[in-house]
Amino acid sequence: MNRKVEQGDATRAQLIAAGVALFTERGFAGTSTTEIVRRAGVTRGALYHHFADKEDLFEAVYQEVEKEVFARCAAASAGAADTASALVAGLHAFLDACLEPKVRQIMLRDGPAVLGWERSLSFEDPHCARRLLRRALHAAAAEGLLPAEHADPLTHALFGAVFQAGYAICVAADPAAERDRAGKALGDLVSALLSPLRCRRTGPHEDDHTA
Repeated sequence: MNRKVEQGDATRAQLIAAGVALFTERGFAGTSTTEIVRRAGVTRGALYHHFADKEDLFEAVYQEVEKEVFARCAAASAGAADTASALVAGLHAFLDACLEPKVRQIMLRDGPAVLGWERSLSFEDPHCARRLLRRALHAAAAEGLLPAEHADPLTHALFGAVFQAGYAICVAADPAAERDRAGKALGDLVSALLSPLRCRRTGPHEDDHTA
């Protein structure tokens, strides 16, 4: 890699780091590009060389925070003994992350408003925790813990529940207590959801009536 490319990458990283700090402290609406370039120690021209506008920088900042949360959820679920335990461990890691200021402000408060809710329906974002959730639910389906056709719809539904729980933590008077309540409720929900009995399918010629 030549020196010019290295300098460009370093400048971009400085802008993202400044964005993480300022968007966390002041929110998207309360942060100006002037403050961002001053905090990053770069010129306004450098900002617009790497990002089209403040929204474009915010998306890069969001992705940076999202990567951190993804890595923590993946690490938490990797050591689990089974699919259900992996799913619960990943959910707990996500809820723990929701106690952190940058996650609360950037991912939960500003993210949906600035970037739009449509992105939350896509499985294409490589660092979204939704992909881990989808992987776990497809694994559960392969093990007979839920019908295969339910895996994707349940990914959307369960991720929505987890995100909403995260937002409840974000605005709670006692975030730690709310996180504990949410963790217990979601753990019980997963235990009830991933049941072999719920996956029992009636055969096409089986009479549903008892004698």
